[in-house]
Amino acid sequence: MVKNRLLTVAVAAAVVTSSPVAAADLVRLGNLKFAHFGAIAYMKEIAPKYDLRIDERLFAKGIDILPAIVAGEIDMAASGADAAVAGRASGVPIYAVAGFAKGGARIVARPDAGIKSIADLKGKKVGVARGGAQELLLLAELAKHGLSWSDRTGKDVQIIYMAFPDLNQAIAAGSIDAMSQSEPQSSQAINKGFGVEVIKPYDTELGSPVRTLVLTESLYKTRPDVAERVLRCFVEATATFIANPDLAQAYVVDKIFKGQITKQDYQDAIGNSEFTYDLTVEHIQITTDLMQKYGVGRMEKPPKAEEWVKLDLLAKAKAALHVN
Repeated sequence: MVKNRLLTVAVAAAVVTSSPVAAADLVRLGNLKFAHFGAIAYMKEIAPKYDLRIDERLFAKGIDILPAIVAGEIDMAASGADAAVAGRASGVPIYAVAGFAKGGARIVARPDAGIKSIADLKGKKVGVARGGAQELLLLAELAKHGLSWSDRTGKDVQIIYMAFPDLNQAIAAGSIDAMSQSEPQSSQAINKGFGVEVIKPYDTELGSPVRTLVLTESLYKTRPDVAERVLRCFVEATATFIANPDLAQAYVVDKIFKGQITKQDYQDAIGNSEFTYDLTVEHIQITTDLMQKYGVGRMEKPPKAEEWVKLDLLAKAKAALHVN
């Protein structure tokens, strides 16, 4: 009789272990390591609630994610709006579906460079990462103040292109006079004493730049249920960061940067890069027009924003989660 009971238990266990269990839907995320990208990174922590598994891959710049999208390696990406525009212009099959942060940049000068305004950049070397929102903001400011620029000598301002991490090192070493830098690196430069703020560059036609969440056309069109759950996950992650700033700070400082930035660096950075959900067709069109005007992204055929900004899933997600 004991033998029969053991056999029954074994058969039952076999039935349980052989029953099909639906795996969570995999979504591959391309992300950047900046303070205001923290809520995007946090999505992977709450993804199981939405029957998702988010596999995050970090890139140096938003524009670097584009080849991975073309290669079919990335389904969703976070970047500056300009990188998304440049990608769409070059045929990368993406839709802009939400905004996730506003601002996130400063123009910072060496304390001993005598730079107190954009006009003082004349005759100076200014560092910036190519293809980022910081480049477009810098060029818009220079144009507003009537300054010419080039990556060679002979113009009012010489632009020095380098990677984000190298900008702080360059200004600290005195090899550039100023930089247009992202957060938290710009706040870190100020807090460590080797940089002073010249301006938060939001007073041009571009305004405060909106960082953009994009989905591939494939995810949006062929897996609409997954795409809808992704947007709900995004809205909840962002709402969590807004409602619980202590959690957001701990996650970014300790988990993303592993103590490489201070709590003060984070607080100053987020003070200059507000979390948001929203994006508008108008903002993407203005970004596109200015990119074309200043030669950012080198677009032969600038895309029309109304053709690839898709905000329906965001509206559904906000309504479902009762978020304004």
